[in-house]
Amino acid sequence: MTMVDQSGSLTLFVYGTLRDDPANEMFQLLDRNAKVLGEATVAGRLYDLGSYPGLVLSSDGPDRVKGKLYRLHEATAANTLLVLDDYEGMGPTDPLPHEYRRDLVTAYLTDGRSMTAWAYVLDRPVSSLPRIMSGDFSQWRSLRRQERPGTA
Repeated sequence: MTMVDQSGSLTLFVYGTLRDDPANEMFQLLDRNAKVLGEATVAGRLYDLGSYPGLVLSSDGPDRVKGKLYRLHEATAANTLLVLDDYEGMGPTDPLPHEYRRDLVTAYLTDGRSMTAWAYVLDRPVSSLPRIMSGDFSQWRSLRRQERPGTA
């Protein structure tokens, strides 16, 4: 069952392929059904899963994951989250256990405001995964492309 959230918040924090990839169909979905509130961070660590990252929340330490905060349009919010859940492998027909879960997090905008937002959080062990130390998937992907031209 997909809900917007108990507090009525319609915000979504994205940090990976949904953040800055206009070629991604789900980025386009957000572009149509949400308004960008700005760049934001969430307390956590970022891990490399190959062509996409995974966020693991952290309550201690200075670790931050960089992303973008969106406000979903109220009329389409529930359907947008349903489509995104499916994209993230959490749809009703996806096998369990899911790789991600959608959790409420506190996102901090660059102007200092904080907001409760949905985020897709990695729900698997990370001990064998490389960590993206910068917490910034877009920057990391760009540097990786420069190091290995012709790769994603």
